[in-house]
Amino acid sequence: MPSLLSFSPQGIYCEQAGVHIDPWKGVDRAVITHAHSDHARAGSKHYLAHPTTKHLMHARIGADLDIETLWPGQVGTINGVKFSLHPAGHIPGSMQVRVEYKGEVWVASGDYKRQHDGISEPFEPVKCHTFITECTFGLPIYSWQEPSVVFNEINTWWRKNAANGLCSVISAYSLGKAQRVMKGVDRSIGPILVHGAVANMNGVLENCGVKLPTWEPITADTPREHFRNALVITPGSAIGTPWTNKMKPYSSAMASGWMQLRGWRRRGNLDKGFVLSDHADWPALLQAVNETGAERIIATHGYTDVFSQYLRSVGFDATAESTEFGSEDGSEQRADIPDSTRSVDPPDRPMPTEE
Repeated sequence: MPSLLSFSPQGIYCEQAGVHIDPWKGVDRAVITHAHSDHARAGSKHYLAHPTTKHLMHARIGADLDIETLWPGQVGTINGVKFSLHPAGHIPGSMQVRVEYKGEVWVASGDYKRQHDGISEPFEPVKCHTFITECTFGLPIYSWQEPSVVFNEINTWWRKNAANGLCSVISAYSLGKAQRVMKGVDRSIGPILVHGAVANMNGVLENCGVKLPTWEPITADTPREHFRNALVITPGSAIGTPWTNKMKPYSSAMASGWMQLRGWRRRGNLDKGFVLSDHADWPALLQAVNETGAERIIATHGYTDVFSQYLRSVGFDATAESTEFGSEDGSEQRADIPDSTRSVDPPDRPMPTEE
């Protein structure tokens, strides 16, 4: 009997329904877990997604996309196969996909995190027989601090910079991470100014009902003196370009799980690095696996070999599958890193994009 879900050249495939999950090539029908471009791509004829993901996809990919929606827990049936979406906690609108046929249940996680960020629906464990899980940070060295600790570090950096007349420029991915930073910092320190890419996503999310603090888009007319005690949130690609010239003098930083590896900050020519990830760390990945009650685990999208090998060592039927996810969030970074090492040099690869 064929598997309910398999890995095809186009992506994760349900043959019975003729549906792909987060396909990396154009297909007839696609179910999308979230709106990051490594998971939500143009080229498919019909899409199914959470309503927030629909609006984000229209803004990021194209207004002419044919997208049907499901709310969390709502069931849609295609050729006898039941599909439902369940919160993943990764970014607003991010969902796990539950697939059921003749009593067999699979769940494809997409990207997820267990820490609550104040903007996304919290992760919901879903019981299943087979769990397809990301493992972007699937090494024991990755164990995140409480968000309150990280935001206290960011606030201390920002407050010190403001007192010294420096602008604080922080690299945070425009969809998800940027809004999480906005929500978590102490807004009494100064104004929050954002790059145009962040402003575009803020507008879509606010129209979808996401509550964000007061923010201002950076334009050609933003006066230089307005940057002095400001927090500027921008994609990392803009730091050090002519766009940041009128913010000088400034201190630069990045908010990313990759900041836990010694050397990434140096490679990005950054003054500070804050370990803030929108993916599950090692303990959260193991917790998610255990809470599904799944008999079989398929690891994708990250340190798949290490993670699946560990799961087998503790009694799971676990395998690894390669995917084309990761172009947007740096999740394809891999390294042979000792489990006992807490601070190590990164692999000899370019600086990853934000995750």
